[in-house]
Amino acid sequence: MSDDHSNEWYYNTKTGKVEPYQGAKSGDRLGPYSSPEEAARALEKVQERNESWDHDPKWDDD
Repeated sequence: MSDDHSNEWYYNTKTGKVEPYQGAKSGDRLGPYSSPEEAARALEKVQERNESWDHDPKWDDD
């Protein structure tokens, strides 16, 4: 089994920057993503998922 993380990219919510796997090891990162471009869209993706869950009847807490 390989520990090759060379294709993993992360979005650092603290710095607002995209980082490779070797970047900061903290809870401030979202990922992994398969490309820097995908990681750059991390917050957009989070918003899309949140909106989807907000309208999902299985997640209705009311």
